[in-house]
Amino acid sequence: MTMSFKTLGAILTRTLWTKGHKTPPLARSPKVNRLSTTCSVSAAGAGREEQGCEEKCKVGSSDRPSGEVPSSTEPAHRCTTGDKKRPTGPKEPVGAPGVVTGVKRRSHTSTAVPANTTSYMWARYNETKRLVHDVIPPGACNLLNSSTIYANNEVNLAEVDIYGFDYDYTLALYSNALHSMIYNTARDFLIQHFKYPEAIRKYDYIPNFAVRGLHYDIQKGLLMKIDAFHYIEPGTVYRGLSPVPDEEVLQLNGGTYHVPLQEDSGFYGKGPKIKQFMDIFSIPEMTLLAATNDFFITSGIEYDPVHLFKDVSEAIGMVHLKGYMYKWVMRDLDKLIQRGEETAAVLHRLVSQGKKLFLITNSPFSFVDKGMTHMVGKEWRDFFDVVIVQADKPHFFTDCIKPFRRLDGNGDLRWEKINSLDKGQIYKQGNLFDFLRLSGWRGSKVLYFGDHLYSDLADLMLRHGWRTAAIVPELEQETKVVSTKQYALSLTWLQALTGLMERLQTHRDPASKVVLEEWHNEREELMVVTKNLFNPQFGSLFRTCHNPTYFSRRLCRFSDIYMASLSCLLNYDLTYTFYPRRTPLQHEAPLWMDQLCTGCMKTPFLEEMSQIR
Repeated sequence: MTMSFKTLGAILTRTLWTKGHKTPPLARSPKVNRLSTTCSVSAAGAGREEQGCEEKCKVGSSDRPSGEVPSSTEPAHRCTTGDKKRPTGPKEPVGAPGVVTGVKRRSHTSTAVPANTTSYMWARYNETKRLVHDVIPPGACNLLNSSTIYANNEVNLAEVDIYGFDYDYTLALYSNALHSMIYNTARDFLIQHFKYPEAIRKYDYIPNFAVRGLHYDIQKGLLMKIDAFHYIEPGTVYRGLSPVPDEEVLQLNGGTYHVPLQEDSGFYGKGPKIKQFMDIFSIPEMTLLAATNDFFITSGIEYDPVHLFKDVSEAIGMVHLKGYMYKWVMRDLDKLIQRGEETAAVLHRLVSQGKKLFLITNSPFSFVDKGMTHMVGKEWRDFFDVVIVQADKPHFFTDCIKPFRRLDGNGDLRWEKINSLDKGQIYKQGNLFDFLRLSGWRGSKVLYFGDHLYSDLADLMLRHGWRTAAIVPELEQETKVVSTKQYALSLTWLQALTGLMERLQTHRDPASKVVLEEWHNEREELMVVTKNLFNPQFGSLFRTCHNPTYFSRRLCRFSDIYMASLSCLLNYDLTYTFYPRRTPLQHEAPLWMDQLCTGCMKTPFLEEMSQIR
């Protein structure tokens, strides 16, 4: 995503430069003419002066107050041409917002007001909106590729000798039909084993209700989305299947959207009062929690949300513990396992280039064997130097007591002590410390792929220095949304409007406050529009408007690289180096000319477009 926005920003910069230097200006309101730049070249010294102007002239704003002194980062040189001067609108009056006449620094607390502030503010609004629509060229929204691998940290594949894999949602990707089957079976368990009312059966699975990474307040029975700073995103709190008004959310949380650290401090997202759902398999669990809460609320039946949470969690667990999911998948491999041929291609390629492979999964051998045979063939074990099943992650990474057990060809346990990890053999349980001792594999030569940020990746990165790669299947759909023109226009205008509000909030007269309030309401509507393009209830997996989600924060913390599926590796040479994009910090933003949709277009030479944040 970042790559495409950077490219779009570069296109914007070139477009505006072209408009200011080489082509006639577009038709615009006679009252306002931004981005007008004029350069003067005498006939005698045309060649010499033209070269000087190319180096010195920059696109500037025609509304600069007459008393303003250029900033230290803006060239003082301003040329004039012998050409006919372009029509210009009224200049920003002396004492305009953020300007103290005769002083080099701009003040952001000025209360001075132009003669007609509302006309001035709406002129800025209209011109910026026109620019937002004009500068996005055709095709600029089709720059994303869902098969891209994204880097949080620099990774050189030439230095990676050992590739490790989880199984579920890593080597094997499943159809969404599996979520519906898990939901229906767990719902039946609630009725049969926990004696919940039969009427709950009328609640069918809602495929697009929840997204991964949400938090659940166990005591209040609230499903919500939290950002990287532990703040609840307004408009994303649900009690049952109904949204909770923002005013009520504030009341329930003591007048704040903030979630205290002590309530959500569990390293694996399991705080004492709030749980984070990070597993892809947890999507049907969140939906069942919402449906069951909704039943009791709408039926007027008093219930304890804590009991309901524990019952639903246990019902979902029974689906896995009793082996229902394993039976479904093994019975209908063609329907429920997707893109198996791509997994086979990745393994063939890695082995052909001399890489060592290992598998560590919590799934049982019979299930893995059936799936891998379907995707890769009967000799799938020949690809792996070590295969470990029923590993009990994340405890596998922290427990140094459980020994390895070997399984025979039928999957039955053997009794002998394990002194080595041999190719072609199947091992059960064990722990990472014995794994490191017996294999000798450690450090950045190892790259491990998994879908669960906590259970698969966190300990490996933080404790053992392995390279980690997160599989995020949702990237495919999210990049499709980001690639639409509707999203690009909505997001760009949202950021531009935010920048206008930030810059012009210094107008504090009553009329200006009315304008700012109107802009505030429009900004709220734009945030809803961009959110709904991903998911009407909870929006994007990765963002809460400007801020990253709590999920994004953990993704950046626990994975060196991330991708939609393992097949993305097929697009890269095994000596390829992944470099993270150097996105600017907030105090670096004015130096970045080619950033648009990341919110940093704040150059002194593109004055009008600095509204885009």
